[in-house]
Amino acid sequence: SSLVRGDLGHSFYYRTPVLELYLSRLPSSLLLAAAAMAFSLVIGIPTGIIAAVRVNRWWDSAGKVFALLGLSLPSFWVGLLLILFFSVYLGWLPSSGSGSLAHLIMPAFALGWYFAAAHMRLTRSSMLDVLGSEYVKLARLKGLPEALVIAKHAFKNALIPVLTLAGINLVIMVNVAVVVETVFAWPGIGRLLYEGIAFRDFPVVQATVILNGAMVVIVSLLVDILYAVIDPRIRFAR
Repeated sequence: SSLVRGDLGHSFYYRTPVLELYLSRLPSSLLLAAAAMAFSLVIGIPTGIIAAVRVNRWWDSAGKVFALLGLSLPSFWVGLLLILFFSVYLGWLPSSGSGSLAHLIMPAFALGWYFAAAHMRLTRSSMLDVLGSEYVKLARLKGLPEALVIAKHAFKNALIPVLTLAGINLVIMVNVAVVVETVFAWPGIGRLLYEGIAFRDFPVVQATVILNGAMVVIVSLLVDILYAVIDPRIRFAR
């Protein structure tokens, strides 16, 4: 009954209501996730499209290597490398904290690295499927320029599964950012969960897990609805 009323208890360590504590950290996590998502889409989508258009060429091979590295290297290791080079050796960026754009760059890169590789692979696969479809072949037979075929007929349809996955990944980023937020001392939900575990603050841990899980369920439902809106094949399926 307390959960239904929004009463998630009080933090043992911070001596404040857990819900207030969670909501105070949520904007920082959403900002980090949004920046990481923007990075992953800006890198992953163009790379995947070019790899599909130039399949079995050197750019496609380079894209596969990028995807392999992105999916293999853990985010905390990428974060530590970034701190080593850009903070310790070069002194260009702050190694921890928040409050400015400079503080956001390295955590967003470390968190978005994996998702950029995932979006690249999905974009490439989706683009190859669309390029092999009948309506794209028909557009080519009509004599349309290849650039127009790709931009007008292939690009929009290939992006549908990518954007659908991106909506789910945005919430997943908030949930998996524990290590990145801890490495960079970013004051988000992930660091709050880490502090709750470290300080044995069980109400904080319990509330964070419940609220993050609810966020995933809600966003997944919204993404399913959005998929039906943007894809007529789903909307008018019988």
